[in-house]
Amino acid sequence: MLLHGRDPYSDEVTREIQIGYYGRPLDPSRPNDPKDQQAFAYPLYVVFLLAPTVGLPFAIVHAIFFWLLLLITAASVLLWLEAIGWRIHSVAKFVWMLLTLSCFPSVQGLKLQQLSLLVAALLAGTMCCLARRHFVWAGMLLALASIKPQLVALPALWLCIWVLGNWRERRRALWGFLLTIAALASAGEWLLPGWIGEFREACAAYYRYTGGGKSVLDIALTPTWGRVLAAMLVGVFLFLVWRVRRAREGSAEFQWSFSLALAVTLAVIPMFAPYNQLLLIPALMVTTRSIRDLLQKSLFSRFLVALTALAVFFPWIGALSLVIALLLLPATIVQRGWALPFYSTFAIPVAVLALLLVTRSVLQGSRILRQDAAAE
Repeated sequence: MLLHGRDPYSDEVTREIQIGYYGRPLDPSRPNDPKDQQAFAYPLYVVFLLAPTVGLPFAIVHAIFFWLLLLITAASVLLWLEAIGWRIHSVAKFVWMLLTLSCFPSVQGLKLQQLSLLVAALLAGTMCCLARRHFVWAGMLLALASIKPQLVALPALWLCIWVLGNWRERRRALWGFLLTIAALASAGEWLLPGWIGEFREACAAYYRYTGGGKSVLDIALTPTWGRVLAAMLVGVFLFLVWRVRRAREGSAEFQWSFSLALAVTLAVIPMFAPYNQLLLIPALMVTTRSIRDLLQKSLFSRFLVALTALAVFFPWIGALSLVIALLLLPATIVQRGWALPFYSTFAIPVAVLALLLVTRSVLQGSRILRQDAAAE
């Protein structure tokens, strides 16, 4: 796009992507050919984030981007901790960073060099800026994160509702978001007139050739009941965040509501790629910070804590089990259990969301809210 003015949504570019990905263009007449067309399906303005790399050899960019994603993923842990106002020891910070970088979503994202890792870091920066009252910067970072619109839709809606809670002071965050989006879209229109229509068509085609897209709820239930529950969850989300729209930045309710926006996103979007689960980090931090109150609340909350912990840590348990088995059994036998670490993939977003919803009732009478009230 930037070097040669080519349309990334064109059939010609799609064929070239398929040659790079599959080794040859896909042939619709072959029933066994992959269904995923691997076509470009990003908003055009993603090219502006990648612009500094277009003059470099791909091998160099490949190496640089790996380390860049690793560093910003590690930094995002510190940003999330700062955003939720959780003051912990340096050793605990290191443990959070180590667990984050070694979890399967990070490993997969780094292997694929997925832009979801960049989006997660931008969202961490957004919440951190909001907590520090850097509202314009928060809006701008959220707009940049919209290179993956499906991951930003609910956080952007949350921002609109939260801004309405104190329009006079917070409106700069919304203006920063809207003006940055307008600037990016306009610049994209200058580069490729009509790109928005092409992007819409690319998204529709992506939805078709990936089988209509399935959320974790669709898989856990059925597509019909999954969509019904997803709609209900979005309705509950809107109701809950509207009730706490006046929560001041940095408060426990503010942190909880933003974490809820990300957790609901992971449950309802029509995809279940594990690398997107990095967006659950703030929810895990919020619930971990309230773990003592959760364990004391009820038998059900203790059950959810145990279930969530099992789901989150199961990939490590499964991987370690395979490594130990490899020392005792032939590799051909161990390889049959390659999917073991992934058994909890679909349970993680649901379990974290359920625990986060229970955490809301815990926060209402917890020491965290009492500390917020004392600070005010």
